[in-house]
Amino acid sequence: MRFFLVDQITLLRPFAFAEAVKCISLSDDCFEHHFPGQPIYPGALLIESLAQLGGALMEISLRKDGDPMPRCVLSKVEAKFRDFACPGDQLSLRVDVVSHHPDSARVRASARRGDQRLAEAELLYIILRIDDAALEASRRQYLSVLTRNTRFED
Repeated sequence: MRFFLVDQITLLRPFAFAEAVKCISLSDDCFEHHFPGQPIYPGALLIESLAQLGGALMEISLRKDGDPMPRCVLSKVEAKFRDFACPGDQLSLRVDVVSHHPDSARVRASARRGDQRLAEAELLYIILRIDDAALEASRRQYLSVLTRNTRFED
């Protein structure tokens, strides 16, 4: 994955929900062209940050010792944007599991700046099990960094 768009998962309850933080910085590459003089965080990247959080929630929830780590691949997005995210914003991201099955999962996601809703989405994932040691190690390392200070609830 080239872009890691979630800074930290703060709270996670397996098969239920996850909350995270995303800080928007003027140094993000996207602002060079989007838009000079009036930087706006691209909506596609905002949705991708929500998708990464939902995928991490489901992968952590579905992980079983001894089995290849499940990989969530985004399959469908239905999104609504309400306002722009800009440099300096600290976003609160949340995903709630709507349903999950052995081969798919659906989450409802939202991004907020304080009390203001910026975006809402419903995301559908296909769940794959890929038996590749290098991919497994890379993904486990990424998730361990992302959840280093996470509070897990039962």
